[in-house]
Amino acid sequence: MASADLRDELNCSICLNIYTDPVTLRCGHNFCRGCIDRVLDSQRRSRVYSCPDCRQVFNQRPSLCRNVTLRSIAKHFQPPPVQQGKAGVICTYCLHCPVPAVKSCVLCEASLCERHLKVHNKSPEHVLIKPTTSLQNRKCSTHKKILEYYCPKDEVCICVYCRVDGDHNGHQVQSLDEASEEKKNLQERLKKEKGKAAKIKDKVNALFTDLRKQLEDVERRVLNEISGQEKQVSVFILDQIQQLEIKKNHLSKKMGEIEELRKVTDTITVLQDPKCQNNWGQEDDEDLCNQKVEDTGDLDEDLIKKSIHQQVSDVTSHVNPWLFLLDPVDLSMDVNTAAKNLRISEDLKTALLTYAEEERPLCPVRCPRNEVLSTQCFSSRRHYWEVDTSKLGNCRLGVTYPYRNGAHGASWTLRRNYNHFLAVHESSAVCLSYYLCSQRFGVYLDYEAGQLSFYLLGDPVRHLHTFTATFTEPVHASFWINNNDCAAWVKIKS
Repeated sequence: MASADLRDELNCSICLNIYTDPVTLRCGHNFCRGCIDRVLDSQRRSRVYSCPDCRQVFNQRPSLCRNVTLRSIAKHFQPPPVQQGKAGVICTYCLHCPVPAVKSCVLCEASLCERHLKVHNKSPEHVLIKPTTSLQNRKCSTHKKILEYYCPKDEVCICVYCRVDGDHNGHQVQSLDEASEEKKNLQERLKKEKGKAAKIKDKVNALFTDLRKQLEDVERRVLNEISGQEKQVSVFILDQIQQLEIKKNHLSKKMGEIEELRKVTDTITVLQDPKCQNNWGQEDDEDLCNQKVEDTGDLDEDLIKKSIHQQVSDVTSHVNPWLFLLDPVDLSMDVNTAAKNLRISEDLKTALLTYAEEERPLCPVRCPRNEVLSTQCFSSRRHYWEVDTSKLGNCRLGVTYPYRNGAHGASWTLRRNYNHFLAVHESSAVCLSYYLCSQRFGVYLDYEAGQLSFYLLGDPVRHLHTFTATFTEPVHASFWINNNDCAAWVKIKS
């Protein structure tokens, strides 16, 4: 019994195992070095350090002093390293030769090998669990009974006496199994929410990275515009300064000549001097004196402000946060609607243009040549999908009402003819001036708002066009391809 009591005194209060490399705090309590380091690391953010046992507070992170004596004593109670590595938890009663334990008894706070398990008490209060060295934390420290319940209000595990007579009387409690299952569910939910938040953060970062890049382009263009205006005004002002210098020099020369004539006293000489005629430089002087400095014109700040406002508006007005926050819908192509000259892949994601028609039965919803619709139809909410296209060939992407007996329903499509884009609905077509820098497109549908938007998924993402409509029936995603020279294809990105 004395040996067992001494062994209990050699247990670290944090990990509840025999000390490993024990160290001492200033308050005198001992811990495994690794255990107390982790506790102090967790207290670093609050900048208040305290002892886990006595709660004494330290203004600074306390220094750890190795307890050499305690380390030497603890070594005598630890199983040999080889045996410990092989067996994990050893039998409490096999003192002379360590034997792996197969069960641990919570009531006895002991671990049992196969031989000692056979003679162990079989009564219900002797609860057997998987081998463990942490048995003390499975019993109530007050009543020394097995912990059977969990009190959510106080967030502690309790025994039956704590529930009836203790501080938890009247509290709503759960069995440990129920509480454990609930905690697992909450942890799983937390994990999913963290993953969802991380995914949204990545998408938001991509959105603002794209915005910053576009705004930097706007800044560069506006600064170039200001520099151009500055250069134009500077050239004009320098030209005016040069003209004024010519005028100044001419007038200075004339004033010098007049000053010399004033010094001549002989009137006849003055009158006979050709410089003193009445028309002396009169016309030239009048023209020179009548010249006015033209208005140089300042930098056109209003024009610059309008340019900034227009270009920034173009960037922000086409930003659709749902494009970045929505996950692409899992679309698939409907073979029953596929035209006979389209081959649909086994995963229903790719349509390939073929010259030989596929053998398909007659179907009232089958599309005419070159087209296929999605299996899914949309009649509410927001949806987003992405499509890759072949580099060569023409394609059309959009939404349409279902085909009925070969009759084409209303459709809203983006048409790519080589490197040109058209937004087409019924007989209305809008030519879009965008250079094809990518073969990937994004399609965003807000059914209730009646909006269908197309994006070119390059770097950065470019808004191509938005249709505004009132949808009166469910719509399907539509895909159309054509090429006179070689095979073309479209692929739905998962």
